[in-house]
Amino acid sequence: MKTSGGFATRAIHHAYDPQENEGALTPPLHLTSTFTFETAEAGGEMFAGERQGHIYSRISNPTCDLLEQRIATLEGAEAGLALSSGMGAITAVLWTLLSPGDEVIVDKTLYGCTFAYMRHGLAKWGVTITHVDMTDMENLRAAVSEKTRVVYFETPANPNMRLVDIAAASEIAHAAGAQVVVDNTYATPYLTRPIELGADIVVHSATKYLGGHGDVVAGLVVGTAEQIGEIRLVGMKDMTGAVMAPFNAMLILRGLKTLALRMDRHCASAVTVADYLAAHPAVKSVSFPGHDSFAQADVAKRQMAQPGAMIAFEVEGGLQGGIAFMNGLQMIQRAVSLGDAETLIQHPASMTHSTYTPEERAEHGISDGLIRLSVGLEDVADILADLEQALPAPVQHAAE
Repeated sequence: MKTSGGFATRAIHHAYDPQENEGALTPPLHLTSTFTFETAEAGGEMFAGERQGHIYSRISNPTCDLLEQRIATLEGAEAGLALSSGMGAITAVLWTLLSPGDEVIVDKTLYGCTFAYMRHGLAKWGVTITHVDMTDMENLRAAVSEKTRVVYFETPANPNMRLVDIAAASEIAHAAGAQVVVDNTYATPYLTRPIELGADIVVHSATKYLGGHGDVVAGLVVGTAEQIGEIRLVGMKDMTGAVMAPFNAMLILRGLKTLALRMDRHCASAVTVADYLAAHPAVKSVSFPGHDSFAQADVAKRQMAQPGAMIAFEVEGGLQGGIAFMNGLQMIQRAVSLGDAETLIQHPASMTHSTYTPEERAEHGISDGLIRLSVGLEDVADILADLEQALPAPVQHAAE
């Protein structure tokens, strides 16, 4: 059953009919490794791609299939693919698209493990990795060449919140014959839909907002049916084996049902928290797409329905000041994930982006004092109270 309607309606109902499943309101969990064939001929036809059906759960599974259809409709794509992690999604895509001698152009800021895979993984196999500052499209225009096969970026970027103009980047890449791959983990399809803006493939760490409860590790990819079919059989089945377990697919399906509600609350609270941090005398800088001081506010307004719930900021005192602040928090948890119900905070230079050398972090806009905050679903007054008690008090000068 294909479902029309709004975002939340499709997130709850798309591609599932209870009456086709014994009336079960919640889709069944298919915990099976293999599937039987009605006849030997039917099995042969499935292996030959001449008949639809499930063969083995390393390739496809009904529970994963439902999740793949849901994320595809939410992203405005033809097809989806469920994988075991966000890095499984990224590596499966790029192993499929790239060959020795090809070039992938990436933004200057990437998640630490993505950066490591590009620089220390793909590069070993003869793929050229070129970093450019994609906040200025002229840099991308100057960098693309006949060897460029993929233009890859995150928007907003982890951890410093840089944005890339998806529509402009896609136009430049396509003119050069390259495909555009966008990591949409921070924004989710509720805020940004890169496919509708011209991108070819979207990847997610579904561990984050899509799951939303901090209890599952998962990845998702969307694109055309042809692209996803190739990534399924090459990048996932043969190259990485990064297969999502059906139970994990069930957890992500559960998370999608409340994604719209959660994102509205996450974003509203983040606006309040960003305003508070920007006004605090102990905070040196704040980077948040919903704040007036954000350098790329025009891009944010064009491609984000709301500003998201991730905030990058620095406190006075540099690295040591940041550590003292983080250690003083009581309710907010020090942890490296994001998008959970709990507000989480981390120090990228020593945690998620420690795969960069100090020189690379400086080059790629990740300062030693940068702090990343994922605003959760607690009462915003309690989030502010915890920040207030942990931030250094303003210096009181004696009256002359």
